[in-house]
Formats: sequence, structure tokens, C-alpha cells
Amino acid sequence: MAVRFTTAAAIVHELMEARDERQLLRRQQQLVNQKLLIIDELGFVPLSKTGAELLFELISQRVEPGSILITSNLPFDERTESFGSERLAEALPNLLTDHVSILEMNGDSYRLAQSKARQKS
Repeated sequence: MAVRFTTAAAIVHELMEARDERQLLRRQQQLVNQKLLIIDELGFVPLSKTGAELLFELISQRVEPGSILITSNLPFDERTESFGSERLAEALPNLLTDHVSILEMNGDSYRLAQSKARQKS
């Protein structure tokens, strides 16, 4: 598979299950080998400390070998609660901003607009 789309909560759950089944290294390698990994809703659901560490480790492995796209509705400085530790909340932006382009989009929600349009129909 060339592209993988998932939410941050789902991928953390997947990584934690793989860890519990002693398959973490194999699962991480599969995710690292994707040409594009899209992680949606980062910061929407608070992560456990272990889950945040697993996600950070995956992102750090992905920085060089493949592309990663991360979406979030929170600014970097409001992510401490989502990552379970201030250390990880500070480390992630540092890791990402060294290798990325940040697109900040301030505007109406596409999903909300679509929902309103369906309700009017």
C-alpha cells in the first residue's frame, strides 16, 4: 500500500496492540515503509503517555524515509494535554519543523459546511 490514512488515536491504538502482541517493530516498519502516511486529528483525542511516546517514535522514524502529513486543529503550544507530557509536546514540533512545511489554514470547517449543505437539501 502506498498511502495510509488514519487518525492519531487509531494509529496509537494499533501501535499499542502491536506492542502488547510483541509485533511492534514489525508494525512500525510497515508504517515507515508507506510512501505517504496521513495522520488526522492530532491533538483531538488526548493520548496516554505510552501512546504519545509510540506515536513520537513512529514520526521520528518517518521523517527521512517517507512523507508524512499531519492534521490538527490545535496550535503547537496547546498540545501538552494531548501528549500526556510537556516533554513530548515540546519535542514533536522541534522534530517536525526541521523537515516540514507548515500550512496554517484558518477558515470555516469543510465538514461543517458540507453538513449544513446536506441539512438544507
